[in-house]
Amino acid sequence: MKKTIGLIAILVLLLPTLGISGALSFRLGYFVPRAQSDLWAIEFENMSFQKSDFQTTILGIHYEHFLTKELSLVIGVDSYSQTRLGNYRDYVGYSFDEGDFAFPANIYDGDYAIAHNFSVSSTPVQMSLKLTPFGRRSGFIPYIGGGVSLYIWSVKLLGDMVDFTDEWVYEDPDLGDVPIYSIYEAQARAESRFSVGFQAFAGFMIPVASRLAIEAEFKYSKGKGSLGEAFEGFEDFDLGGFQISLGVNYWF
Repeated sequence: MKKTIGLIAILVLLLPTLGISGALSFRLGYFVPRAQSDLWAIEFENMSFQKSDFQTTILGIHYEHFLTKELSLVIGVDSYSQTRLGNYRDYVGYSFDEGDFAFPANIYDGDYAIAHNFSVSSTPVQMSLKLTPFGRRSGFIPYIGGGVSLYIWSVKLLGDMVDFTDEWVYEDPDLGDVPIYSIYEAQARAESRFSVGFQAFAGFMIPVASRLAIEAEFKYSKGKGSLGEAFEGFEDFDLGGFQISLGVNYWF
C-alpha cells in the first residue's frame, strides 16, 4: 500500500510539468473519523482506547487545474493512519490447560491484561470541482466544492481477542458459577482494499505574494468498505470523517 500511495503522490506532483496553468497545495490537517460502523463501536465499547485516540494529523497534496476564472478541477490525496494498543476494560486473562479465558475484572485480578492493536489507515484519492464564486484576484478568496474519492485502505486487529460466543462456566468455590469466555490470538487483516466515496469542502485562501496563498479548509468525507473474510459478519467499515486543514497554495 505504501508504494501505491507514494506513486499517486508523485503523479500529483508531476501534473504541473504538463505546462497547464493551475496550482499546487500542500496541507497539514487534523482528521476526526466518523467511526459509525459496528467494528468501530465494538472496539470503543470493549477496549481502553476511545474515539479521540484515532483523531490525528494528516498530510495532503492537491493539484488544481483552472477551467475558468471561477471553476477548477482538483485532484489530490490525503493520508490517514493510526494504531492504538488497548486492554479489555471489563475482563482479565487466566491461563489453564484447556486454554486462556477472560474473567470479569470486577471480581478477579487476572494473570495478565487482555490486549490487542487496532490499526486503521486510509488514503482517499480525490477528484473534485472547486468553485471560487468571486474569482481568484481578491485579497480574500472563499471557495466551496466536492467530488468523488477512491479510498485505498486497510484495517488490522492483532493480539488477544475475547470470543463472547464461546461461553464457559467457572465453578468458583466462593461465588459459584461464573461465566467466562475463551481468548484466542487474532491476526485479522483487511489490507489494500479499494472503495468509492465522496467528499464536500469549503474554505478560503488569502494571497501573501503574487503566486502564493495560504488556505484553510473544512472537509466532510463519507465512504464505506467491505472488510472481507478476515472480519466475517461485520458490516461495511466506515471510512469517512471530518477534516480541518491549513496549507500553502502555489499558482503557476
